[in-house]
Amino acid sequence: MRELKTKEERDEFRENVYEYVVQKQFEQLLSEYLNSNHRRKLERITKAYNFAKKAHEKAKRLDGRPYITHPLSVSQIVCGEMGLGSTSICAALLHDVVEDTEYEVEDIQNMFGQKIAQLVDGLTKISGEIFIDKDMKQIENFRKLLLTMSSDIRVILVKIADRLHNMRTLDSMRTDKQYKIAGETMFIYAPLAHRLGLFAIKTELEDLSFKYEHPDDFQMIKEKLKNSEESRQRLFENFAKPVHMRLQDLELTYDMKARVKSAYSIWNKMLTKGVPFEDIYDLFAIRIIFEPTGDVDEKNLCWDIYAAITDIYRTRPDRLRDWVSRPKANGYQALHLTIMGPDGQWIEIQIRSKRMDEIDEKGFAAHWKYKDNNTDEKNHIEEDTELDKWLHTITEILENPSPNTLDFLDTIKMNLFSSEIFVFTPKGELKTLPKGATALDFAYNLHTGIGDTCIGAKVNHHLVPLSHKLESGDQVEILTSRSQTPKVEWLNFVTTAKARTKIESVLRRERKELAKVGQEKVAELFRKSEVELNQSLLDKVTTYYGFSKREDFYYAVEKGEVSMPDNIRKILKDKSKSSILKYVKKAFGVGKKKDSGGTKTDEEQLANKKVFDKSKPYDLVEDAFGKRNYVVASCCKPIPGDDVFGFINDDGNVVVHKHTCNIGLRLKSSFGDRILSTSWSSHVNRSFEAMLHVIGIDAVGVLTDISRTISGYNVNIIRLLIETNDGVFDGKINLLVHDVEDIQKMCVAISKLKNIQSVSRIAE
Repeated sequence: MRELKTKEERDEFRENVYEYVVQKQFEQLLSEYLNSNHRRKLERITKAYNFAKKAHEKAKRLDGRPYITHPLSVSQIVCGEMGLGSTSICAALLHDVVEDTEYEVEDIQNMFGQKIAQLVDGLTKISGEIFIDKDMKQIENFRKLLLTMSSDIRVILVKIADRLHNMRTLDSMRTDKQYKIAGETMFIYAPLAHRLGLFAIKTELEDLSFKYEHPDDFQMIKEKLKNSEESRQRLFENFAKPVHMRLQDLELTYDMKARVKSAYSIWNKMLTKGVPFEDIYDLFAIRIIFEPTGDVDEKNLCWDIYAAITDIYRTRPDRLRDWVSRPKANGYQALHLTIMGPDGQWIEIQIRSKRMDEIDEKGFAAHWKYKDNNTDEKNHIEEDTELDKWLHTITEILENPSPNTLDFLDTIKMNLFSSEIFVFTPKGELKTLPKGATALDFAYNLHTGIGDTCIGAKVNHHLVPLSHKLESGDQVEILTSRSQTPKVEWLNFVTTAKARTKIESVLRRERKELAKVGQEKVAELFRKSEVELNQSLLDKVTTYYGFSKREDFYYAVEKGEVSMPDNIRKILKDKSKSSILKYVKKAFGVGKKKDSGGTKTDEEQLANKKVFDKSKPYDLVEDAFGKRNYVVASCCKPIPGDDVFGFINDDGNVVVHKHTCNIGLRLKSSFGDRILSTSWSSHVNRSFEAMLHVIGIDAVGVLTDISRTISGYNVNIIRLLIETNDGVFDGKINLLVHDVEDIQKMCVAISKLKNIQSVSRIAE
């Protein structure tokens, strides 16, 4: 090969290589499509590819590759990993054309038809400054996506594929962008993939988010999994040998394999239980995937395999999970059991048919493939109706959305990622609810009218309050009264998205009606005082009473929370109180978006705020006088050494959150443009609060040993709470420490003490 001497020669060679790579990628897509069960619509896919390639002709990704490689990769995920057909593949190829080029949705419709155009439109982000707060765009994009999804589920499937490829190529982005995208993925897209039954994709999204937010922990778990691979393989072989012999007697065609837990799920379990990697015993599960034979029912075959295994090994009855008879709401079907293996370890076994396994891996698309081809009613399952119910609930939420950004996200998420319980109506009808659901949630699940008028319930024939949490197997009868209406306090104990949305909708409607009455009272007072009513004076009166919105002020008037004088002139002449209130409003950021009454405009406020360089990490420092350039978030209380990120609040201050913080996760999902990557700098004279959780045998002198060990690390104990029960103590110790290293050293030292069972750092 001749040497490429000039820049032009090198550029030409690079472009030729890229052209070859793109062509090979497209040929691979066609090959995957031809190997599927879908109708052969190659011309349609080729036309979409050529159109997208031409539209993105000059665009490059951050890694220098032609932009068309991204739509191609998304299409391969849609086809190969989700099993979708030509319409979805074309939508994936075209999903960025409207957003990134001069083409409009009408152009897509003219060339590819209404259905593909509708999908592309749903995948196109909202543009233009149509919101007062630009951070709201992130939520409105998600709202638009869900609205389109309610009419065609494929739009969210393509979007999940788009997010998966972006996560796979996140290396080329700035650190703060990585945090934003990883947080948004963990908060929204992984739960969506879970809800749609895309187990493999959901797991990969979680692992990739974990990799970017906690790189050291991710690498540690990967190395430990690699080092323990041999012992896991021995455990599997010892278990499998006698099972193979029994299953051969059943004359089954099957595959038995061990599936290791994902790095994220292992880390999450370590965090939740406060134990090291070595104490996580269920690192893998064994799957037995069989092909149905003859006319034998799949469900019966699952139980036949269960019987064969339990003839050999002892089971844990409390760990039996029958999702064959009653599938999960996302369509998941399998029979789970836990046995004591030949090596003295508990092992989880998952029994499923090939159809069940494909539905688990590919979710919604695989289910519909089987449903369309399933003429045998004995294997019919009901996840399609469960999915329809879920889509209907999402539509209801979108029709009455919460005006608060984070509340809206939480309401959606409540309906995505939760365990399920099964309860019965008085007539024996089975209803599926999230774990933790209350009697009031059940009432709204039945009908909005029943929920709005609910006064109590009978659970298993016993009277219970609305806040009573239901358990699987409960029979629930709802009691109603025409005089009952939703109350604000109901929001404190409902857990389902539907119930919360319906209650908030009624409360907002009632609030508006009361505010109208209050507005009439204020107008009447102006008339009696012979003062001309205008917008400027209304703003002054609203500000005088400390409100930033007139509706809030009117509502307070009607509720009697504001005492109005006989003559409105008294308020307008009272300068001193107005000045005090203006000071209070300024201090607490009330009414910042108003341009009247001497307050600054948004543009003026932004001009006075600090500008942050997001291309490099923001140094978290403390000067010689103890002043810090950041604020520690009270929700998670990070300390130096923790994996953290910065959030720029409305005052321009950097608030530091742990990556594991739930509130921080919401912020990354909602206000991506305010996220900063951060790095800890010198904090020589500063102490931070942390908490240790210690469990052990209650013996004489154990508390003295713990205190002596802690004092050896030059840290202060500020609070200590010890509870004992039947010879076991459970202690929580609040400390002032310098950094994470202090905590780690103390945990190691305390764990070596006699009678100590476990020690870990926990959040308050």
